[in-house]
Amino acid sequence: MTLKELEQQLLALSSGEKLQAIQLLAQSLGNNWQGIEKTPRVCGGEARIAKTRIPIWVLVEARRLGYSDADLLTSYPTITATDLAYAWVYAEAHRNEIKLAIEHNQVA
Repeated sequence: MTLKELEQQLLALSSGEKLQAIQLLAQSLGNNWQGIEKTPRVCGGEARIAKTRIPIWVLVEARRLGYSDADLLTSYPTITATDLAYAWVYAEAHRNEIKLAIEHNQVA
């Protein structure tokens, strides 16, 4: 299959299927954590979407509360579906870290 053929098939997918495809591609990048940053004095050093102040735990908690990816993209117009895909892959790989961040921030 050529990249052009793949492009046509990807464009024909529903929004949900496109997000799943992005998640698969992000997962295939391994533990690179592209699109995720941790900086000591930014957001308390917690994992966040690169070049933003949006922590991964905030997105995970919003999703748990019932927000869809579309809702999150509307609420945070500076992030993309790719950013969310990276966030979900990171959150899955770092469940304990995200859980602790949520617990810590609920107390605060």
